[in-house]
Amino acid sequence: MDNSAIGSGPGNGEFASSGRAGQGPPRGSKPGEMLERLLSYAVKEKDVADVSSGLMKRFKGLRGVLDASHEELKDSGWVGENGAVFLKFVKEAAGVYLKERMMGRDALRNMKCVLDYLSLTLSGERIEKFLAIYLNSKNEVLSVDVLHEGTINQTVVYPRKAIERAFRHKACGVIFVHNHPSGDSTPSAMDRQLARTLDSAAAAVDLSVVDHIVIGKNRHFSARENGWMAGGPLRKA
Repeated sequence: MDNSAIGSGPGNGEFASSGRAGQGPPRGSKPGEMLERLLSYAVKEKDVADVSSGLMKRFKGLRGVLDASHEELKDSGWVGENGAVFLKFVKEAAGVYLKERMMGRDALRNMKCVLDYLSLTLSGERIEKFLAIYLNSKNEVLSVDVLHEGTINQTVVYPRKAIERAFRHKACGVIFVHNHPSGDSTPSAMDRQLARTLDSAAAAVDLSVVDHIVIGKNRHFSARENGWMAGGPLRKA
């Protein structure tokens, strides 16, 4: 069923699409309608409504479609190589937009922007990722660095690396973030121990740890929101 493709319009270099291309998506569009609209730019020689419906059922919604891996999209039988690439590109582009919207803004006053970015980029990940969001003296976001990918514990997330990056960015503060591929954002005992280790390393160089955030599938855990922190090192819970 590999009939998906991204083509170019006659002489104008635009994506091939259904006749609806060029019309803005109506406000209040349902997820299936939005996916159908997206697919109209990437799928030809198929009924995009059928493809959209098939993908929505296979991955249990638009979120599942966009979180699916390249291989999973192809294996579904509904899209081929180019269709899978296109759908992955859509999510990556959204992530870039949300990151740029967050950069340079006060993270504490605009936490929704921070969480929107983190939720989009981490909630569907199949492996653990550990990030550091570095802040200046006004809590404005300077950089988002991936410090580790894979199973996370206090031996692989080296505090030294986190501190070195802080010096590189001339940061005054940091928000540490990681995801739980299981979807459960409840912090584990290892998470708490790692947070204490990172807090101790940061305190030694006067780097303020603003928060520790765990991203799950449908919710997040914030150490600050849950009383673990009081503007300083993590307290034992």
